[in-house]
Amino acid sequence: MESLTELLAEVQRGRPPAADGGVTIVPQPSPRDAGVIAFTAHAVVFTDLDPGWVRDRLPADDLSAPLCPPFLQAIADRTGRRIGNVDLLGLAPPLDGPPPVPLSEVTGGDHPRVARARRFRDAVRVWTGQGGLLAVGRGVAGRWEIAVEVEPGHRGRGAGRTLATCARHLVPEPVWTQVAPGNAAAVRAFLAAGYQPVGAEVLLA
Repeated sequence: MESLTELLAEVQRGRPPAADGGVTIVPQPSPRDAGVIAFTAHAVVFTDLDPGWVRDRLPADDLSAPLCPPFLQAIADRTGRRIGNVDLLGLAPPLDGPPPVPLSEVTGGDHPRVARARRFRDAVRVWTGQGGLLAVGRGVAGRWEIAVEVEPGHRGRGAGRTLATCARHLVPEPVWTQVAPGNAAAVRAFLAAGYQPVGAEVLLA
């Protein structure tokens, strides 16, 4: 059976699942990570639930079903997990050379952003600079994930785009990001920084 790690590695190579209207069910890559990723006309469900039970709750003629509330709530009820936000999933290749602006690494583990990031990622590192904060760590299936926060006084000046670009210089592999679609400013910043939309994702915490 294909693992989520292998599947995401193929996406990083530009080979997403076939747009065939199908659903792929794979085991959870870790006890922490369970959820659904919707690619173009193909969904991937990563859970340790019985695959037959999962398929019984997915109408064969509804491409949107894996990300809809009834299916997600069924999994949440069955596993005792909480449904997270439906996020835009973005991906960008690494860039050579140093980041375009100076960054200062936050080394203390008591920083609130570090503590939050560690709930969802391993090997977390955090930097400040350009009027904001950048967090990098290994998230779902070991992929490199980033998060950016811009201070209110620096918004609308390109700081988010710059920090998102910096992440591509700090990580030697393709970088993933999860962005709430309603956060239009963040979506624009990541697009401007070279991140391409590859799907949508819901995590079950």
